[in-house]
Amino acid sequence: MRLTIISTPIGFLGSGRGGGVELTLDSLVSGLLKQNHFINVVAPINSKLSDSCSSANLFAVEGFEQRSWQHQDYFAHTQNQEGSIINVMLEKALSLMQDCDAIINLSYDLSPISKTLEIDFPILHLISMGDESLEISNIISKVYAEFPYNFAFHSRAQASDFPFIEDPIILGNGFELSKYTFQEKKDGPLAWVGRVAPEKGLEDAAYVAAEIGEKLNVWGFIEDKDYASKISALYPSGKICWKGFLPTNKLQEELGQCRALINTPKWNEAYGNVIVEALACGVPVVAYKRGGPGEIIKHGETGFLVKADDKESLLLYLKQIDLINRKKCREWVENNASSNIFAQKVVSWLKRAIKEYG
Repeated sequence: MRLTIISTPIGFLGSGRGGGVELTLDSLVSGLLKQNHFINVVAPINSKLSDSCSSANLFAVEGFEQRSWQHQDYFAHTQNQEGSIINVMLEKALSLMQDCDAIINLSYDLSPISKTLEIDFPILHLISMGDESLEISNIISKVYAEFPYNFAFHSRAQASDFPFIEDPIILGNGFELSKYTFQEKKDGPLAWVGRVAPEKGLEDAAYVAAEIGEKLNVWGFIEDKDYASKISALYPSGKICWKGFLPTNKLQEELGQCRALINTPKWNEAYGNVIVEALACGVPVVAYKRGGPGEIIKHGETGFLVKADDKESLLLYLKQIDLINRKKCREWVENNASSNIFAQKVVSWLKRAIKEYG
């Protein structure tokens, strides 16, 4: 197939600002290319594709920046601003559709979803977040009523945020496993990975590390500097080691040396990419059972799940992390979340949706 993929409008590819969507795009493009599909990628200016995606065509466009929906009021109304980056990306994708079988939209935004009703061409949406905007929820509901096969989700927990979705298409996610090296390190430091923003709950992981007298290594783009400063001020200097945002090859090298990843979301995680990245390196995970992590971690086998916001249970299970066989962590990813498996699921979804268009 010939496919065009619309990236997230939040940051350029390689910046880390797009969070899990960047990783999803990389894995998806890599997996589809291996299956000999022809891929266009439309992304913000300055974007770069990884080596495994280098044979895809990249169209980097320029437009006005916009705020992510999870950082806006749920009831906010957004005007369709001419020249906004999402509209420019959509326009570019539509210009390519004469030589294309379908458009896959990875952005959580109004324009691409509403456009599905306006043209007789398959625009498919892999929804990357839960219900973070009434306006977007309403447009998803409206389009879903006519084109139910045009939507897919990463996890059942995420899809359940949208009660009108009757039989959700669940794709999980995929990872290019050649980029992740298994490491047998049971005595390494503690890790936390993610965008540094309130909905990611870094403060709970910092609390747990402090309680057992250890420092916490933190990797990720600092999206909210005030939030990061407040957490730093709570603990003695050096107890939180800020590692910054790293490309996958460097991140997995350092992450693989850790004995455990702590995952503490304060919102309904759509999936939990960083959890799978850790597991791919052999690093077990202790996480809140909130959203996607509850469908990834096998309690007692690849890590431990605890009730959301229960820091004391986090602490309890972290002390038992040596019971986890790190090889089981890697095996789960190989059997459930490789880029090839993910691409196969996406292709099946595409064929089902495209068939509805004749």
